[in-house]
Amino acid sequence: MSQLTRNSRTRAAILIIPLSTALILTGCSGGGSPDPTGSTDPTLAPFTLMFPQANDGDDSYAKLAEQYSEQTGVQIETLPYQAEAYNNQLTTQLQGGNAADVMVLIPGGGQAVTVTTIADGGFLEPLGEASAAIIPDGQEGLFGIDGTIYAQPTALAPTTLVWNGPGADEAGIDEYPATYKQMLEDCATARTGGKTLMVVAGAISFNTGLLATIISASRVYQEDPDWNAQRAAGEVSFADSGWREVLDDIVEMNDAGCFQDGVAGGTFDSITQGLGGQTSLSAPVPGSAAAQINQGAGLELDVRAFPPADGQELFAVVSASYAWAINAAADEDAKASAQAFLDWAAEPAQAQTFADLSGLIPISGANASNVAKEYAPIADLIESGAYTGFPVETWPNPAVYDALSVGIQGLFTGQKTVDQILDEMDAAWDS
Repeated sequence: MSQLTRNSRTRAAILIIPLSTALILTGCSGGGSPDPTGSTDPTLAPFTLMFPQANDGDDSYAKLAEQYSEQTGVQIETLPYQAEAYNNQLTTQLQGGNAADVMVLIPGGGQAVTVTTIADGGFLEPLGEASAAIIPDGQEGLFGIDGTIYAQPTALAPTTLVWNGPGADEAGIDEYPATYKQMLEDCATARTGGKTLMVVAGAISFNTGLLATIISASRVYQEDPDWNAQRAAGEVSFADSGWREVLDDIVEMNDAGCFQDGVAGGTFDSITQGLGGQTSLSAPVPGSAAAQINQGAGLELDVRAFPPADGQELFAVVSASYAWAINAAADEDAKASAQAFLDWAAEPAQAQTFADLSGLIPISGANASNVAKEYAPIADLIESGAYTGFPVETWPNPAVYDALSVGIQGLFTGQKTVDQILDEMDAAWDS
């Protein structure tokens, strides 16, 4: 399964499952540049834009394109495809030479519809300086090959814990735990107060892997931001690194009662019911879920980084999770027009607009003053660059993440050990 399908399916599963009837939880001709005054530019050609759509409300790409058309007069034909079918649709069209002029992709490589995989096949047009300038430091390799940029990030997407502060107050926890040790103590306090500190969809492998990824930010990547590159070079291993601490933490949290009863059988319904019913105080989900839960259920969730252990610092997982790219087979007029659109989308005003439309964080210039209130607790981390990209994006194949996520399910049921999981991850990487 490709990452785009996995991400889209997870987004659909997490962000669309109803908590109640009211709650929805859940891309060389004489061109020109769009005039910021709002006048039209007749030299720009029309072009097509295809993107995955999890549901009818998932319209941030279409709305941004509509705003561009209103400002410039450039006609953009938007082509939404059901998220589940997007991978196959895009692959078929690229191979047939009839894909859209602009497409939305997942950064990274190693899978069917990721940026570097498609660029390596010669299907993507190199992009301009404005596209390169907004790529987060350290994530350049997700958007290009050998210094040539082929895709432009859309927004920053935290992968985090969402936290119910008011619910925690009811359970006798007056602040988010600042350290891992405090978190373990709070697990016991939450139980005494009739709640659990965290709810996890233990039967859904992607969610168990998501939990491990969130923990890995401070356990692995805060000290070694280039750990993935070291693993690719054979200099480190999962078995002899901070990834052991990640899995040990999950075992310790389970033994301490941090997760809901029956966590091994937990589903996405467990998350929606636990958060919506306020029987659990946090969950490992995409950060954009916080605002949608708040709007639907009248809660006050916000977004947090996993508490650091002794000797570690706060570090978050924040990735540019989707990217614009231009089809190399598009005609030259459409390419010029598409690049003008991407230049416009890269500007701070449009980056803010897209973040607002998508429920994410502006790709550049994010700080406490321009992020949604749900992201305020991690705004300083983002502004200072204290985060890692989603680690899986540069893993060599899906089997590594599968070994992690399915392995954690085995931890919950007693069918796997930490040593077995780490060895299986190393074997999957090297296969």
